[in-house]
Amino acid sequence: MLALALLLGPTVRPAWAADLSVSDVHLEPCPSSDAASQSGLTRATGAGCWALSGEVNNPSRRAVVDTDVFAVILDASGEPVLQNRTRVGSIGDVPPGSSRFALRLAVPMGTPGPLRFRNVKARGFSAPVRTRAGADGELLPLEQQLELS
Repeated sequence: MLALALLLGPTVRPAWAADLSVSDVHLEPCPSSDAASQSGLTRATGAGCWALSGEVNNPSRRAVVDTDVFAVILDASGEPVLQNRTRVGSIGDVPPGSSRFALRLAVPMGTPGPLRFRNVKARGFSAPVRTRAGADGELLPLEQQLELS
């Protein structure tokens, strides 16, 4: 048995998944100062920028990493805006306790508003499951605005 363990090398523990609660969720057009807002776009093609923001709570004592946010985004008639997709983005690492988050969503132009959302949730892992950005990785402008507020 020891020989088998030496041949296989060190054991790799799988990353456990953690479901995190999400609250105080808002969905609104991106601020006009955001580079992706495309406020000057008047064609009926392309995509409009919407920001989904809120608070995520990590009840554990350790950070949760590679956290994804899931939601159903609906148009005025109750139809899904992002067809066949509930993962709306990644918010990276979530430290213990409550943290604010913001995600940019590309919504097809001409989608009848107001937009609504339901079933917003977050899920992260105990260890990285994606390639990590460098230590000097930059925040997106929407994330920078959130950090300042």
